[in-house]
Amino acid sequence: MGKVIVYATPVFLLLMAIELGWGWRAQRKGTGRNTYRLADALNSLGLGMMSQFTAVFTRLLRLGIYSFIYSAVSLVPPEAAREFWSSWYGWVLALVFYDFCYYWHHRAGHEVAIVWAAHAVHHQSQDYNLSTALRQTSSGALLGWVFYIPMALAGVPPVVFGIVALIDLLYQFWVHTEQVGKLGWFDRWFCSPSNHRVHHAVNDAYLDKNYGGIWMVWDRMFGTFKDEDPANPCVYGTRAPLNSWDPLWANAQVYAGLAHSAWHARSWADKLRVFFKPPGWRPADVAERFPKSVFQWQTAQKFEVPASKSAQALAVVLLLVMIQCVGLFLWFAGRMPLTGWAWGVALLTATLWVQGALLQRRLSVGLALVCLAALVALTMWSPLPQWISFSQYNQEFFRLPK
Repeated sequence: MGKVIVYATPVFLLLMAIELGWGWRAQRKGTGRNTYRLADALNSLGLGMMSQFTAVFTRLLRLGIYSFIYSAVSLVPPEAAREFWSSWYGWVLALVFYDFCYYWHHRAGHEVAIVWAAHAVHHQSQDYNLSTALRQTSSGALLGWVFYIPMALAGVPPVVFGIVALIDLLYQFWVHTEQVGKLGWFDRWFCSPSNHRVHHAVNDAYLDKNYGGIWMVWDRMFGTFKDEDPANPCVYGTRAPLNSWDPLWANAQVYAGLAHSAWHARSWADKLRVFFKPPGWRPADVAERFPKSVFQWQTAQKFEVPASKSAQALAVVLLLVMIQCVGLFLWFAGRMPLTGWAWGVALLTATLWVQGALLQRRLSVGLALVCLAALVALTMWSPLPQWISFSQYNQEFFRLPK
């Protein structure tokens, strides 16, 4: 999985560059607009990288539990299951099966607060472009595995499950754009840019709609489909805006709110309900003691912190370095012991925090450089260099002879 993401990264970046160029061109001609803001895009890409390098831990949880259920309590005899699911029609059915489970996982991510706490990361961007597609949670696997138990019970082999999950995920990359309009009949049956724009919108009419990953059939069957209305332009983000470029806070924001409500609720039943009610629900006593203003999507303002040109330039350089470092880490993660994972995740997370603090003006350029120098020193002092080789990475990635 990690190596697939490494190979896919140049494609993602190329498509983002094309989308950015297209937006600039349309904006100059007065036929459209550029949908990118530097800090927002860097924040989304940083969260995407974090979701991948922290997945060395959570992927074991998700696939490990799935494999255990598959081998221990599958309802289909192993030989028959492997024969069926390994056929071409088995693969197609497995993809449809996965997308059906994904629909309910995705829907729960908008209707159950503790599941939304993970999924909210993907919706926090107030822009909508291909970088938003890469903005992913680092905690989704903690509960997400529950929704795919039916596939394990049906005897879908872990390898088939992993591949169709990757196909479903990669498909959804291209639908995160405003540069592609309506697509006629395609919009009726498939997840498309138009349909997914509705999903990301906070407009009253669009809220909690269009959950399908590849197919819109599920939304039409279960009453959650909504067509995009050109007269009602989508407004993006969340109804509790993040207002931060901190990747750690992005992942913790909703969890912190749930913990606050549960702690201050007087009723033990309410302390539990907080986690399973729809997002935004709070016990009456908590709402009374800690009132919040009503969200008005019509007047929502995009979060922005003016940063100096030097800070922006350093943040871009950091992004380019981080892409290489995360690629190296993912490439060699399968050969590292647990200590290597821990060092790598800690150092990469700290670097992303520095980037966010720089863009939010919590660190000056000079102080950010000092922090980065300290992180480089820690990296060289850590055990990572004995497991990670840049030359070996290049030889293996490009299949160069030794």
